[in-house]
Amino acid sequence: MSFVRRAATVLAAATALTVGLAIPALAHVTIQPGTAEQGGFTKVAFRVPNERDDASTTKIEVSFPTDHPLAFVSVKPLPGWDVKVTQGKLPKPVKTEYGDLEEAVTKIVWSGGKINPGEFQEFEVSMGQLPKDTDSLVFPTKQTYSGGEVVDWSDAPKTDGTEAEHPAPTLKLVPASGGDEHGTASAPASAAPAAAAPSVAPVAAATSASDGTARLLGGAGLVVGVIGVVIGALGLRRRPAA
Repeated sequence: MSFVRRAATVLAAATALTVGLAIPALAHVTIQPGTAEQGGFTKVAFRVPNERDDASTTKIEVSFPTDHPLAFVSVKPLPGWDVKVTQGKLPKPVKTEYGDLEEAVTKIVWSGGKINPGEFQEFEVSMGQLPKDTDSLVFPTKQTYSGGEVVDWSDAPKTDGTEAEHPAPTLKLVPASGGDEHGTASAPASAAPAAAAPSVAPVAAATSASDGTARLLGGAGLVVGVIGVVIGALGLRRRPAA
């Protein structure tokens, strides 16, 4: 019986470790899908889970890159939430196929709504033209809770490949697969930045699973493996001597 108790203790510890690793990864603010094609337009959703048991998320502030600005940005209305799109002057003009871009969207803020404990919300944005000279776009995000706490999701990826404590939502960019890089229709060259929403088609690149889901599946595999070891050990323990 002492062996059984020790085995149960080991199994409980392994399960606790697995859950402890998986839950923080699932709680990160992420961008979905996480991949899009260079040179095209795409629609993404900033997925925001509520991490607190005693407070609701009441405000989301997403900063857009100014080193690789996006000429066309539009937001999808979300019932119960107010949205403010801020345009700003770029540090220096950026050449695009629509001409020199001197201003672009620098920030989008959603407020007035509420994400309760145990819930998540997705904030959708259409944007383009995605740059061709970089393999990723980073969108630092601030999450404000009803108690006044602000969580800053702006950590850059670590050089050793491990996950940062508060990673910034990152959109990976892959080379275009061919065809019309603008989707079903191109935005007019004369359109002002952020003035109109371009037609958006799903990107052809396959999207990778989120880090949180991968870690959860890996953790589940660890638990199953531990259970198998415990069962095997019990079987050997009980096998009668020849």
